[in-house]
Amino acid sequence: MVKGVSKRAIVVRTPDPRLFEEAIFIVREEAFSAQGVSAEQVLQEARSAARGYMERNVPLRRLRRIPMPVSLALGALIATLCWAAALWAV
Repeated sequence: MVKGVSKRAIVVRTPDPRLFEEAIFIVREEAFSAQGVSAEQVLQEARSAARGYMERNVPLRRLRRIPMPVSLALGALIATLCWAAALWAV
């Protein structure tokens, strides 16, 4: 830790805490003053970056979009097809 230096940080909490609790973004000193960016815009950008990271790097999250009954039905269908194929091969 360096003494005498203060940084602004944004903490974004995850809606799905199974993988991560939070993401911490260190904001540039000139982000608010030089470019005329509001605090809300910085927060939205941090949320967007965290969401984009999760979408690119956690492929299992995409599988959750399939409803459970559909997943079970597909699994049963695949198991039945494998069983039938094994019977025909004999």
